[in-house]
Amino acid sequence: MITERQGERLTDWLDAVRQDDLPSLHTLAVGIDRDLGAVIAGLTLPWNSGVIEGHLNRTKTLKRQKFGCAGFQLLRRRVLLTP
Repeated sequence: MITERQGERLTDWLDAVRQDDLPSLHTLAVGIDRDLGAVIAGLTLPWNSGVIEGHLNRTKTLKRQKFGCAGFQLLRRRVLLTP
């Protein structure tokens, strides 16, 4: 379902999980139900936010390295000049 982008099968999988006697999977199913549309879209659509997440992670790392040691101008320069 994940590797073949078959998100439409998710509801069948959730029904099977609810019928099993595995409480931890029941909790997972409830969490997925809260945002079912987004989860199905994530399993179906070809787009992802990997590039953006990488930039955010890099920016947060730079911020943590300089936290308390320098002002915003140095942080800005590091973010803009880092490859």
